[in-house]
Amino acid sequence: MRPTFYQTTGKRLFDVVFSAFGLLVLSPLLAVVAVVVKLTSPGPIIFRQIRTGQFENPFFILKFRSMRPAPAGKGALLTAAGDPRITPLGHWLRKTKLDELPQLFNVFRGDMSLVGPRPEVPLYTAQYNARQKRVLLARPGITSPQINFDEETLMASHSDKEHFYLTEILPTKLECDLAYCENIAFFSDLKILLHTVAQLFLRPFGLFAAKPSANSSPRDNRHASGLPLP
Repeated sequence: MRPTFYQTTGKRLFDVVFSAFGLLVLSPLLAVVAVVVKLTSPGPIIFRQIRTGQFENPFFILKFRSMRPAPAGKGALLTAAGDPRITPLGHWLRKTKLDELPQLFNVFRGDMSLVGPRPEVPLYTAQYNARQKRVLLARPGITSPQINFDEETLMASHSDKEHFYLTEILPTKLECDLAYCENIAFFSDLKILLHTVAQLFLRPFGLFAAKPSANSSPRDNRHASGLPLP
């Protein structure tokens, strides 16, 4: 099937226009969050980490720092709910997803898209099989169809978090991403964006989607959240 105009041109144009608009409109909020992060805990304002981007090209993803800094190469790659490294402000930033807002810069400069598969670290993408690597043909997104997928809560009750993530959570997420990549369209992207905005404003008040049970599987929680099942 031939790529649509949206897939070849429109999606990038949409990203540039709306990331620029978002950065302009949200600049006061970005400035306030940056100051509060700096004042409430020692360390940099922005967290930078190498992720695998489109066509397997690495890039630095940007987030407001929500955790206490760890020595270079010493911090765990995965974060579960209740992780003691998370600062009090960081807990709120992660809950509201405000820590993700600096990724608008990633979108504007072409590292990411507003909507797409969530980017993973190279250590994990190196383990993808040939089919799973198809998600790397698309630009990774700030938000994705997995918006309700609360992996931090799911991992919290598992002692070997990395094993659980690699064998249960990541394959499930990749199935969702593959389904998205096979049918990228403007209206589906718009629906995901509106869904994300609703979560941004309503989730802090407990008005958006039930939290997954720590005893249920990733597949169960995708079904409960309305996500497609493999």
